[in-house]
Amino acid sequence: MDELYEQIEEAAAFLQSRWGQRPHAGVILGTGLGGFGGEFDVEESIAYEEIPHFPASTATGHRGELLAGRLDDRPLLVMVGRHHLYEGYSLREVTLPVRVFQALGAGVLAVTNAVGGMNSNYRLGDLVVIDDHINLMGDNPLIGKNDERLGTRFPDMSRPYDAALGDVAMKTARKHDIRCHQGVLAAVSGPCLETRAEYRFLRQVGADTVGMSTVPEVIVANHARHAERNDAPMRCFGLSVVTDLCLPDALEEADVATIIRVAEEAGPALTTVLKAVLLAEKSSDDGSKS
Repeated sequence: MDELYEQIEEAAAFLQSRWGQRPHAGVILGTGLGGFGGEFDVEESIAYEEIPHFPASTATGHRGELLAGRLDDRPLLVMVGRHHLYEGYSLREVTLPVRVFQALGAGVLAVTNAVGGMNSNYRLGDLVVIDDHINLMGDNPLIGKNDERLGTRFPDMSRPYDAALGDVAMKTARKHDIRCHQGVLAAVSGPCLETRAEYRFLRQVGADTVGMSTVPEVIVANHARHAERNDAPMRCFGLSVVTDLCLPDALEEADVATIIRVAEEAGPALTTVLKAVLLAEKSSDDGSKS
């Protein structure tokens, strides 16, 4: 963990030298959802390979660059593409960017992803506000010696996603006639998709959607503190796009190109909701978490 703390500090110092702002929020854009990067004023575009200790992005549909800029008056850091356990990275590597966001002062983490929909009420292209999650990845980014400078040994996860931010998202979706639900995300390691029996199991244990990301980042956001500021954990907002339907009795073969296309087509709706959440949220300086 001592090494991790030093890596966070080095990456944060590099970004501070390149941009010099305290971000209101860190945003992570998932598969096919990079269009949000064109919806705010970009002041710096930095390839992941330039940032100390940032892993390279190898997943399909992930550009692998960090955008720094403003959405109206809100400074943002936006990852166009994320990292995954199935790429061979450890979850500490996968979640390093979240800790860097927090070290720079971000009070909000907004994560988006493409997911399979197991709830029979969902349709392709629907949005789902993540209300809770189930970690079935077989790993946890907090395993190992805990560094108290980064967070407490046993972080509370009773409400990992901020209810107030979720309410803003749902109200915005209703206002714009966007099909949007609230649901539970199950996270698995991937990279293969699930069998019919696995979809039945996931549905039976309470999941509405399934994906290969997001949960590690949210765990770390709920863990992260800054030793000198003694601040609160980051407030988390998660938004998914249903890119394939995972109904065991009517299961069709998955196609990655189709998944990316559905995600891109849902991009404008996702952008509408995400912008409303980022603009409606109070200043991260208050450190509140509801």
